[in-house]
Amino acid sequence: MNLESLIVEVCAIARRAAAEILAVYDGEFAVEHKDDRSPLTAADLAAHHCIVEGLRRLTPELPILSEESAAIDWQQRRQWPRYWLVDPLDGTREFVKRNGEFTVNIALIDGERSVLGVVQVPVSGVIAWAWQGGGAWMARAEAAPGRCRTRRRAQPLVVAGSRSHGDPRLLGMLERVGVHEIIPLGSSLKFLRIAAAEADLYVRLGPTSEWDTAAAQCVLEEAGGAVIDLHGNPLRYNRKESLLNPEFIACGDAQVDWPGLLGGR
Repeated sequence: MNLESLIVEVCAIARRAAAEILAVYDGEFAVEHKDDRSPLTAADLAAHHCIVEGLRRLTPELPILSEESAAIDWQQRRQWPRYWLVDPLDGTREFVKRNGEFTVNIALIDGERSVLGVVQVPVSGVIAWAWQGGGAWMARAEAAPGRCRTRRRAQPLVVAGSRSHGDPRLLGMLERVGVHEIIPLGSSLKFLRIAAAEADLYVRLGPTSEWDTAAAQCVLEEAGGAVIDLHGNPLRYNRKESLLNPEFIACGDAQVDWPGLLGGR
């Protein structure tokens, strides 16, 4: 499978999904709630259908796991060596607040690893993409694409924090790293800030699902960073029946022992 040729098509699908989202965002919309109390809007569903249709045309042989079609039996899913993992609208809470901090996430999983990722920001037009061995790239609005490279650990440390999911344990962990600045952000924007060398760290101590992280993980890793659990192991996908991730650390400087520094071990 030629990942470099796939990435062009996947970026186009993400942009079309972003247009579907903005069509809802610019008007009035209702908010429903799923069984886990997470919000659901017409934009989530419109983006889901747009992405699934596009991916099925592009790679009809590959299964698709989307947040909006996640009820696939583990016994079936565990047989997948390669599949698409999609969050059609990451950050629905931010969408409802109309603060612009939501994204479209599309990842290709191969052998439990995220080997291709696209993250599209509908409101700003920013799009980031990466594929295994191809580096990470970002285009801001109409500007030409540029290569993403993370930075060495900065002083003071810039920490990308969740805007809607705070955790008091995080404050205690961050006290161990010394002087730091926290920037609250929604959705996968936290990963993008680190990939673009505008932040150093994102620690997630609450629950997330695999579709929340896969696309941005590929971007961050190809930019030189890492996404690891609190024991230092890289996040991997489709290993178990539950689709929940472990608590994790996303970092720009992969040479730092972040779990040891933060006291996560």
